[in-house]
Amino acid sequence: MEPLKTTESDEQISLFRWAQIASSVKPELKLMFHVPNEGKRTRYSGGKLIAEGLKPGVPDVCLPVPNKKYHGLFIEMKVGKNKPTENQIFWLDNLAKQGYCTAVAYGWVEAKTIIENYLKDR
Repeated sequence: MEPLKTTESDEQISLFRWAQIASSVKPELKLMFHVPNEGKRTRYSGGKLIAEGLKPGVPDVCLPVPNKKYHGLFIEMKVGKNKPTENQIFWLDNLAKQGYCTAVAYGWVEAKTIIENYLKDR
């Protein structure tokens, strides 16, 4: 029997469930949000979203909370053997150049660890 495959969406849901619980101790986690940049759309709705400012490759998760070194944190979520796309690498690199902490996390547990370490430096 094959093991169940988790999706990026499943991992993000788990991450945000953890953040909701952990926000009782670290209230800044209430500011964390998902950037819904992915997904299949019709040509019309995709074109409308691009006209509204949708940018391919923007990282999945944003924590707009500064620490001692950075303006905020952006995380690109991945699962399995998936790798960041060229657009995602562009955003991660350029956000880092602007003073943001950026990371790629493989699963919610890795993302949680990145966030916890980031918040330790406040």
